[in-house]
Amino acid sequence: MNLRSILILAGLVLGLGVGALLGDSATGITVVAVARPIGTLWLNALTMTVVPLVFSLLVTGIVAAGREAGGSRIGIRALVWFAILLVAACLLSVVVTTVLLDVWPVPASAAALRTGADAAPAIGSTSDWLTGFIPTNPIKAASDTAMTPLVVFALLFGFAISRIEPELQRQLDLVFKAIVQAMLVIVQWILWLAPIGVCALAIGVGAKMGTGAAGALGHYVIVIAIACIATALACYVAGPLLGRVSPLAFARAVLPAQVVALSTQSSLASLPAMIDAANALGVRKAEAGVVLPLAVSIFRAASAAANVSVAIYLAHLLGIPLGAGLLLLGACVAAVVSLAAVGLPAQVSFFATIGPVCLAMGVPIGILPLLLAVETFPDIFRTVGNVTADLAVARIVGSR
Repeated sequence: MNLRSILILAGLVLGLGVGALLGDSATGITVVAVARPIGTLWLNALTMTVVPLVFSLLVTGIVAAGREAGGSRIGIRALVWFAILLVAACLLSVVVTTVLLDVWPVPASAAALRTGADAAPAIGSTSDWLTGFIPTNPIKAASDTAMTPLVVFALLFGFAISRIEPELQRQLDLVFKAIVQAMLVIVQWILWLAPIGVCALAIGVGAKMGTGAAGALGHYVIVIAIACIATALACYVAGPLLGRVSPLAFARAVLPAQVVALSTQSSLASLPAMIDAANALGVRKAEAGVVLPLAVSIFRAASAAANVSVAIYLAHLLGIPLGAGLLLLGACVAAVVSLAAVGLPAQVSFFATIGPVCLAMGVPIGILPLLLAVETFPDIFRTVGNVTADLAVARIVGSR
């Protein structure tokens, strides 16, 4: 856990503690009245970066994916499997999270978390919903934070850039990379204030929930961790089945890389161990040298699964019904937007990749900052699941 994560968590604990201690007293009401606009201003500052950051990251991610694949058959095959397994992981998460929350619902004490939620984005009729996939005006879609049509446009724009003249492609790529870098500087400034912003938001929650806040957040952490674990377990089936290897041999080979992932919480730091594991799985060194670095860069199956799980959790918390269409939409957006996590710090990627999923499903994002404070714990399971999925796809691609 890095210093920033510790400070954000400390801000959450302090805010909940102050709120619980003061409660509904006159002093408590005054403190909450002062803290609420501070938290709202910080949240608004973070939210303003979502559209330009996600759009630019998706465009550069699509261009980079095509470039890194290099036109090689193994690279193209890997990209196809990445897409298939990303969607599959997100759909699995939809089922697991929905069933789990039906069996083990969000605690009643968590109702006070709704205090920080903004209004849910409007979801139109089925006809409007379907026709809204293609934006008539991408700029208006961006101003309305309509993430689904914006994501579709970003994908088309990224694919189009990859087909134009190399020099023009390079220039446009540089422009969007520059936008990403500028947005990341702003986000870093905002995140330095995260302990204050999270503390301010948590004071109101603590005043309403008291000590029940810890239990509610603990419930959230367990649910998201289970979604990640489900993805990792699915890899123990898909890897051996599609990669034509013994389940026991697969489990033995991936274990050292999982240990590294558990201890470092970094897929990149786990790459050397993953290459060794690929060798133990019988993947040729040349193929592992293409697939695994590509997977570490753009393939985050467990993270995508966790992101859609967070959106479903918030919908249950806020009492927002999610039909099959919205759940499917959330899974697809989560799979695509996971590309936007490329090279981002954990705190940045949390908001940049979950926010669009929530907005696409009509779920408010006002509670995300409080969940950001405890993200360090489910992030452990995200990394282990991502590493397991990377090795599964390496075996699947390398066995052909």
